[in-house]
Amino acid sequence: MIPSIPQSRLFKSTYAIYIVMFFIYLIVPLVVVGTFAFNDSMFPSLPWKGATLGWFFNETGPRLGLFHDQAIINSIGVSLFVAFCVTTLSVTVGTVNAFLFERHNFPMKNMLYILMLMPLVIPGVILGISILVFSNTVANGLENIFGWDPEFMRPGLFLVILGQFSFITTISTLVISARLRKFNLELEEAALNLGATRWDAIRTITLPFLKPALIGSAVVAFLMSFENFNTTLMLVGSDSPLTITMYDRLKEGSTPVLNAVSLVLMVGSALLALVSVFAQSSSAKKGL
Repeated sequence: MIPSIPQSRLFKSTYAIYIVMFFIYLIVPLVVVGTFAFNDSMFPSLPWKGATLGWFFNETGPRLGLFHDQAIINSIGVSLFVAFCVTTLSVTVGTVNAFLFERHNFPMKNMLYILMLMPLVIPGVILGISILVFSNTVANGLENIFGWDPEFMRPGLFLVILGQFSFITTISTLVISARLRKFNLELEEAALNLGATRWDAIRTITLPFLKPALIGSAVVAFLMSFENFNTTLMLVGSDSPLTITMYDRLKEGSTPVLNAVSLVLMVGSALLALVSVFAQSSSAKKGL
């Protein structure tokens, strides 16, 4: 809705109701999931049987709490490790890609840019299966020819990181490229005229300008990696990330401990989002 164009009272009321309903649609499922994390029942559903913190802190029994459930704690550790690796690789490669596509002209640039975007439109399951088939084919070929079985090319954390990196790095590239496109090249040229090297100019001028995009892309990459399921399911080995562990638990029968995990993830995601917002506002105050 454009504020400068006169609108009828009916249209404004309808638009306001739509906005309210949209946010209710988004928030209510999260509230329900978070609420049943405190339900003193073996099932995450009605009826409500009283409030409890047992699904977070119970040490024994069938109502084992989140912080004492070793399988879930281990899976969170695996997810954190994978997310850290994917974030580091995605932001690093995304920054290099941004400079490559924004600063340089080279043959087949447009085609390569389209190829970079393709992982975003390929379903995660198809992407995971493709990587799995390719890696197994290469591993089998090496074993048949040289008698060497490269275990890292079998389902496991290496392939999970590779699979997530293949599409998350595209998102990082787009975020960083959008910020780099706004940069005034005359600032770098002035630094070069004053005797700075190309790397010094980029390190002291360009990268600080890109800081909000780097932090934002890192937050997005971390969250997308942590919650990824489709691609991870196709590539996972014996060490299961959190999403796969929760999926296996759901097949056995859900308990409110999964609601507790979901609540912790919601709080963690909100904190990371605040970090990104703070970085953006801090740069805006500095005039970057």
